Amino acid sequence: MRKIINIWMILSIIVINFSCENKDEFLDKAPLGDYSETAVWSDPALVETFVNSMYRNALGWPFAIERLSDYVDETLFTPDWDVTNFNKCLMTSDGLQGWQVDWATPHTLHFRWAPLYSNVRRTNIFFSKIGSVKGDKDVLDRLKGEAYFMRAWTYFYLTNLYGGVPIITKAFGLVDDFEVPRNTYEECINFLVGQVDSAALYLPAAEAAKGRVTKGAALALKSRILLYAASDLHTASKNSAVTSGFSNPELLGYTAGDATARWTAAKAAAKAVIDLGNYDLYKKVPGATDSVANNFVELFTSQGTSEDILLQFFTAKTDENWDGYNPGLYCGPNGYHNWGNNTPLGDLVDDYEMKDGSKFDWGNATHKANPYANRDARLYASVLYEGVQWRKRPDDALKIDPFSMIQVGEVVDASGALLKAGLDTRKGPIEDWNGGKTGYYLRKYVDPSVDPQYVKQTVPFKHIRYGEILLNYAEACIELGQDAEARTYINMIRTRAGQPDLPALTGDALRQAYRHERRVELAFEDHRFWDVRRWIIGPVAYKQTSAVDVKYVTAGPITAYRKADGSTYGAPIFSKKDTPGDARAWNNKCYFFPIMRDEMNKNTKLIQNPGY
Repeated sequence: MRKIINIWMILSIIVINFSCENKDEFLDKAPLGDYSETAVWSDPALVETFVNSMYRNALGWPFAIERLSDYVDETLFTPDWDVTNFNKCLMTSDGLQGWQVDWATPHTLHFRWAPLYSNVRRTNIFFSKIGSVKGDKDVLDRLKGEAYFMRAWTYFYLTNLYGGVPIITKAFGLVDDFEVPRNTYEECINFLVGQVDSAALYLPAAEAAKGRVTKGAALALKSRILLYAASDLHTASKNSAVTSGFSNPELLGYTAGDATARWTAAKAAAKAVIDLGNYDLYKKVPGATDSVANNFVELFTSQGTSEDILLQFFTAKTDENWDGYNPGLYCGPNGYHNWGNNTPLGDLVDDYEMKDGSKFDWGNATHKANPYANRDARLYASVLYEGVQWRKRPDDALKIDPFSMIQVGEVVDASGALLKAGLDTRKGPIEDWNGGKTGYYLRKYVDPSVDPQYVKQTVPFKHIRYGEILLNYAEACIELGQDAEARTYINMIRTRAGQPDLPALTGDALRQAYRHERRVELAFEDHRFWDVRRWIIGPVAYKQTSAVDVKYVTAGPITAYRKADGSTYGAPIFSKKDTPGDARAWNNKCYFFPIMRDEMNKNTKLIQNPGY
């Protein structure tokens, strides 16, 4: 498997599956780089292809072999590839550790200064040329809206990573002065809001084709931008852990102004999406015969629902390189001949509530005896764990496990000596080097109807969905002291999940309940990495992580992990343990990224972030 892969394979670029009427025509044409500049900007079809490339560069590779969840307290990347050192906050202006595995195409590769500014340049070229393009006004207006959106999306991630950055709206030529200072954080946010407002003016209410942005997507992005901007990380009265001693705090957040006004703007932006009336939670009130867990599986393996605001589509031909796009193969258990990467951490699994809304507790004997009984249904839809029935195993593995039940434990004798290791462990008989280390595997976004060993799934990634907007609205309400209204919107999310309404919490207790809800509802959807930073809770997330240990005790010898009737050798013994080799650590400098030394050398007007 990975041991025999030639890592010098030429990297291919993810192709987003846009189902346009002239899609086949595009496929028959030469690459864009083979056309003269005059040809591109005289042909609306080629202009649209140019805009398509903005999508690829802005949205990146959310289903790559590495995921953003590996860089925060959601998952463990089994092969490591220096991700551990990133999670120990060892980045410097000379290296970002596992964030910059250049020979691969991890999701994080486009979350850096140079590739993000490369996409900014692409949008700037578009705006410098689009005025001379002749064609259907509605089409050209839509393309303008898409370009405004993509410039906002790209700058949004630049500000998330670095704080205030140079705002550049023209395509530099070879003779231009590249020495440009950083704009303040406030100036950047004002610019972003202007960009999404312009996008919303030009974009249609409905998708022009699958995966294309809409007015709703622009308004939803505005909601996210203003929510982040109002958060603690960018608020002078709350971010001293980051800005203390730094002579340019205006680059990292607001140094003046009204925090209440910023939260009011964030609330209004979320409400604008809600008031469109175009979106709704998928199966928001589960039916009496519904399986809530199955509802969530359907939501995250569908090709689109009423909840989706911005999807990124893929095909089986999308990025055929070994590490670019094959999420089922990357995440699935090794006992299915999958690679066992991006394995959920016990820290996250333990955060899923009990069915009655109480907290799961390893100190509770009943909980410990069966950790997966009577839990929040979102756990069952998101994580594979010991003994859960899943898809049929491949033929050779089926001979070992005819029951197709996840095996992450060990059968031992009274002395603790190993008698039989589960198929999905690192000691199992099938591809043990791919076995996870946490006792869990990822289920969310994995299509159980295909065998990823041979077939790529085509599940789209949900960049923005309505559930996030409801949570954004609730967070703004909490920060404005509007607790009852916040609970109403949080409870919409909980009702759909089959969880009871929150009690009448207020103040910080409600804030913590909200943050818990956001953590489990949006797990593995590329939110937690940014939430940890904007809430300034790095020490909470970056510490020694936990896993689960599962053992069955019996007298030997035995020939199989389970008995012939599928039962186990006594009740499983579950215990919480440290994840091997995953002692993470936090440094406050890591709330922002360093501007790399080569960029600082090229532009002497740049000011480095604190700690680097």
